[in-house]
Amino acid sequence: MLRLHPGRLAAALVLALLTASAPALAGKTLEAIKAKGQIACGVSTGVIGFSAADSQGQWKGLDVDVCKAIAAAVLGDPNKVRWVPLSSQQRFTAIQSGEVDILSRNTTWSLTRDAALGLHFAGVSYYDGQGFLVPKKLKVTSAKQLNNAEVCVQSGTTTEKNLADYARAQGIKLKPVVFDKFEASIKAFFSGRCQAYTTDASALAFIRSKEAPVPDDYLVLPEIISKEPLGPAVRRGDDEWFAIVKWTVNALIEAEELGITQARVDSLKASPDPALQRFLGVGEDLGKSLGLDREWAARAVKAVGNYGEIFNRNVGADSPLKLPRGLNAQWNKGGILYAPPLR
Repeated sequence: MLRLHPGRLAAALVLALLTASAPALAGKTLEAIKAKGQIACGVSTGVIGFSAADSQGQWKGLDVDVCKAIAAAVLGDPNKVRWVPLSSQQRFTAIQSGEVDILSRNTTWSLTRDAALGLHFAGVSYYDGQGFLVPKKLKVTSAKQLNNAEVCVQSGTTTEKNLADYARAQGIKLKPVVFDKFEASIKAFFSGRCQAYTTDASALAFIRSKEAPVPDDYLVLPEIISKEPLGPAVRRGDDEWFAIVKWTVNALIEAEELGITQARVDSLKASPDPALQRFLGVGEDLGKSLGLDREWAARAVKAVGNYGEIFNRNVGADSPLKLPRGLNAQWNKGGILYAPPLR
């Protein structure tokens, strides 16, 4: 018979207790959300494809669907969300102060934002990069030819800082013309106030196709001058809520890889596949580790679809933007989208 030294036996017992699957505590944010019956979600003041209200006042977009998925996972209803439109300048104060429970507003995950603003980014929901839009009449084919150009840009964004960095690195002069609001910056560009407009490439596609007086009169230049991993953020200090938001985003990504679509959630519950059983809550109970019930992930996907469905509907093939998947394709299909395993 194997005999363990008392010290080793104690260590083994401690390890067993630490690794035992015990229900998680709810956390103060989740408790407050359940008490008020809704999630306060900070969104943009209007970026088509990510977060914008339609003519009926209904919020739509990729960032909007992230909040709806979390509401479905936590409260059982994707519509239990209070939408809080925030400008670039307002967004961080709103999450820091507790005005919103989650910031899902085309916001770039960077070191200073993650480490110095009291935030936790819960993952990447869209891999983007900054580019330039110019009138074709300028006869410019590269951003390097924009020396001494005035460039419209939104203030309080990584875009503004990237523009200055790019000019310095290329040894050219770019004159930023700064606006507080996204809509004002677009209007100024098309009125001729600036020779170029800069923002994330995903937004440039929308601006050119839907806001330009004549789309064919404008060109998106080939340079992508930055990395812009966009994703939802929560305030520090509540690890339980951070885990819920993080793993809901991961679940949407994992669902696409597993072939779990909005329409197939219920029918796949009969599958013998252990991965599907875990995900859909008919096998191992993953919800208790998050302080949720076992069907949290199934509800999220049933509410908004998997990541591929969300992408296609809002910014991809089934949307006005028709953006290619690119980096946002699954890791095994040419992209870099990858979720840690749900198990």
